[in-house]
Amino acid sequence: MRFLKTAFWGLVAVILVTMGLANRGIVTLRVLPEAFSTWLGVSPDIDLPLFLVILLGVALGLLVGFIWEWIREIPERAQGRATARELERLRREVARQRAEAAPRNDVLAAIEAPVVPARR
Repeated sequence: MRFLKTAFWGLVAVILVTMGLANRGIVTLRVLPEAFSTWLGVSPDIDLPLFLVILLGVALGLLVGFIWEWIREIPERAQGRATARELERLRREVARQRAEAAPRNDVLAAIEAPVVPARR
């Protein structure tokens, strides 16, 4: 299994290096279209290699997906916490009822104790 994991990540690394070498051209990223930037008088832009733009886009997509999934699972996590609290309450109640039902007399306790067969 460890070999498969290493082989998979090695393959991912080779693919990323190949993609990086194939997309080394510099591109300009602009926050606003040129018409808006001239109208506002601000032109925030940056020059980056294309492979970096691709990788940042994938990373941003993963981040948005993780956050979306975390928000979507809020009701399930709340239900899990409520179930855990109920389970603990029931365990305490069973322990209390067992303690109340236990015989208070040592003689009765000895009589009601389970019979354990003797070792040979």
